[in-house]
Amino acid sequence: MSTPDDLERHFTLVTAVARYEALRTRDALAAADDDDGVTDAVPLTGEETLEMLALSEVIARKAVYGRQLSVRSARRARASWAQIGAALGTSKQAAWETHNRWIDEQAKRDHSPGHWGWDDDDVAAARALAGEPDEENQA
Repeated sequence: MSTPDDLERHFTLVTAVARYEALRTRDALAAADDDDGVTDAVPLTGEETLEMLALSEVIARKAVYGRQLSVRSARRARASWAQIGAALGTSKQAAWETHNRWIDEQAKRDHSPGHWGWDDDDVAAARALAGEPDEENQA
């Protein structure tokens, strides 16, 4: 069975989306064929259905990670937390808290093959760049 952890190592965001879309389209076509009695589309196997579900989790994880990289880039470009919150459709406090939880997760990642994590200097630099939600970015 495919798990998100297994698939995450083998797919980029782009390739995960492409595979997911191929499976989702085939699944939708097979469902439509069932409705009209025509059986041209090949339904997904149980394994493919589980792969599609796992891929949806991989896509969500990679999108969240990419969003936080974009938040960091916005801070480097001197965006305030109010501006970042507005761009994310949330408050500056919620944007700041989410980003700081992401920093915490990067600090926890192990350093085994295929994974990387941040050392103490990386974490300190990320926290300095993040600053506090009420201060203007002076980076």
